Amino acid sequence: MKKLVLLATALAMVSGSALAADMPVKAVKAPPPAAFDPWDVAFGSAIMNDYIFRGVTQSNHNPSVAAYFEPRYNVTKDLQLYIGTSFESISFPNRAAAEVDIYGGIRPTFGAFAFDIGVWGYLYPGGKCFFGAPFDTAGNALSADCANPLNFLPNGNVAKKDASFFEVYGKVNYTINDNWQVGVNEYYSPNFLNLGAWGNYASITGKWTAPSTTFGTSGVGMYVSGEFGRQWLGTSDSFYGVVQLAGFPNFTRGIPEPSYNTWNIGVGFTYKVFTLDLRYSDTNLSKGNCNAFTSDYTAGGTNNVTSINPGGAGSNWCGAAGIAKLSADLTAMTNLK
Repeated sequence: MKKLVLLATALAMVSGSALAADMPVKAVKAPPPAAFDPWDVAFGSAIMNDYIFRGVTQSNHNPSVAAYFEPRYNVTKDLQLYIGTSFESISFPNRAAAEVDIYGGIRPTFGAFAFDIGVWGYLYPGGKCFFGAPFDTAGNALSADCANPLNFLPNGNVAKKDASFFEVYGKVNYTINDNWQVGVNEYYSPNFLNLGAWGNYASITGKWTAPSTTFGTSGVGMYVSGEFGRQWLGTSDSFYGVVQLAGFPNFTRGIPEPSYNTWNIGVGFTYKVFTLDLRYSDTNLSKGNCNAFTSDYTAGGTNNVTSINPGGAGSNWCGAAGIAKLSADLTAMTNLK
């Protein structure tokens, strides 16, 4: 009798388990994916001891401040559209109030390749024309402010009222691994700095980012980066033409602006949204050709004579420089949530 009870109990347990196994299991509903918000805004500011652009100081080797604002629209995770504006304080020969940039473009990504294609406008409001004579070297009448005898630069250099221009550009950055990146950049302007000369700038870049454990758990990051580029320039218009000394050709219709190489290398330290970048920059421009290119209002001397700089004044705006820059960069989606 006991054996029959045990057998019945065992059969009941087995059949119960089988029935339980056959019962449908209630699915656990996964949480809905986070809504994709395609909009974002990047913005930031910086202070630096010198504003260097392609090896040439834009602030007369004095401190400069900058700020930018860039709305972005992410069509997909691999395609971004953007527009932006930025501001930099400068010290130009035409006494422009500031540099105001307006730009926009598209940033597609294909695996390890990140592209950036767009248009960049450089505006320099508030400038004056400095010439000091009613005619330029080609005999063309100048505007009233250029004809004003008080509007001249003491060292003989000249400057247009408006230096504004625009460039089209294409950039690609290749991420090799978590630590290494390399890039290629190309910029073209039909009228660089409103000199009347076309400009083409191409460069290669490299960046090494230190492992995140380099400074332990402090949150401090570090990188080393550099760039080598060449700025090609065409012939200016007659405003910048020069009558040469004996033995030199005349360039009354404009000077062949000096093409040059430029390079920089530096180290940066990051912490949260802050970056401290310490950099060395230089070019191969001579002081005489630098003066002809920049119309540096601080240039002086008579020993730097070149075919496009017959007066011999020399400028240090294109020489070796050290730059310390402290910046803060934020995005609304990351930093303001």
